[in-house]
Amino acid sequence: MSLDITFTLSDRDLDRFKTIVQKARANSADDRGMAEVEKAAYKIVEVAMNSDLPDFIADRLFQLKILLEMMRDKDWQLSENEKSQIMTALAYFADPIDLIPDHIPGIGFLDDAIFVEIVIRELKNELEGYAEFCEFRNSEEDRLSAEGKDPNANRDKWLLPKRDELHARIRDARGDSGDEDFIFHLL
Repeated sequence: MSLDITFTLSDRDLDRFKTIVQKARANSADDRGMAEVEKAAYKIVEVAMNSDLPDFIADRLFQLKILLEMMRDKDWQLSENEKSQIMTALAYFADPIDLIPDHIPGIGFLDDAIFVEIVIRELKNELEGYAEFCEFRNSEEDRLSAEGKDPNANRDKWLLPKRDELHARIRDARGDSGDEDFIFHLL
């Protein structure tokens, strides 16, 4: 039996998140800071995967892993600006002083999970597009292999149309035409 619990983040709660995010963004503005953000986000994913966390928290932190994989995926080809904006969104994880200290058993990652939920809602189109791209890529690799063909031969040629289609769809959903700022309208 599952139990649904709903709560509302007040403007004061969101302001607290904003303050932490703005501080973390300022500290992560350069390449070294971005590397620290990525390292911190991966560390949270690793801890989550090796901990007995409540499902709500574990599920959200797994979404963080998908977001990090999306950024590193050479086939998906996010622009440097898009990667930088996503890393800026993830700057929260680089700040060791967040709302609930991570070392508190059971709930230490609750604020992280809430923040991931905010990020994945904001990046819903990007994550859906990436999931569709991964599904397409896997099915094409399987199809080509089943036909006795090397899926890496002409890889970009068969990935390019799908990737371009999905990137265009994401830009349309965002209402922009390129590398403009596109994240964190919630914060």
